[in-house]
Amino acid sequence: MVNIPYIICAVLSFIPALVLHEVAHGYAAYKLGDPTAKASGRLSLNPLKHIDLFGTVILPLLLMVMGWPVFGYAKPVPYNPRYFKDPRRDDVIVGLAGPAANLVMAAVAGAVAWALYQPALNGLIDNEFFAYFYLMFLPTFALINLFLMFFNLLPIPPLDGSSIFAILIPAKYLPKYYQIQQYAFPIFMIAVVVVPYVFNFNPFSWYLGLTAGNLGNLLFPFQIY
Repeated sequence: MVNIPYIICAVLSFIPALVLHEVAHGYAAYKLGDPTAKASGRLSLNPLKHIDLFGTVILPLLLMVMGWPVFGYAKPVPYNPRYFKDPRRDDVIVGLAGPAANLVMAAVAGAVAWALYQPALNGLIDNEFFAYFYLMFLPTFALINLFLMFFNLLPIPPLDGSSIFAILIPAKYLPKYYQIQQYAFPIFMIAVVVVPYVFNFNPFSWYLGLTAGNLGNLLFPFQIY
């Protein structure tokens, strides 16, 4: 049976989580001297500027249907490391800005839950709208942001966590590394979706439960995962 309230909460959570994730990348690059994202109109909060048909729509819906943690991606914000004063350091800062934005949003959801905890215990939870907001939307919003954060922190190209390689790889090999990143995505998506389906084992789901799930439970006054 389709859980309409959950789908609504997931969509309302997923879109801002992705948009602010990408805007954070672009804004960090802009503050570090790279105007590429701003010139491309990617510092906008308009979701239409960031939507990728597969990553923003098809993949999350597929994961929802399969009962897996919901994550996905938007169109990557373009940036040019040549503008950076310290490309190796600044590449890491830009890479971590997106996950950091997701962590802040999850923490805000947890803070709201704590602020409303006593009113909920005092009977406000009996209000149907409040109950959906408090027990479904806030946990969903936090978990989706945490799923996106920890998923993107995996040190696998082209995810944000792979930016750590910019510090480890000798400078002369960085251009080659950026080329590899462009072609790594199809292989990565096969690993994320196809391999778990074929072998009936999803290491990504296990990893996200261990990381995002446990952190989400710490942020809230009640268990959310």
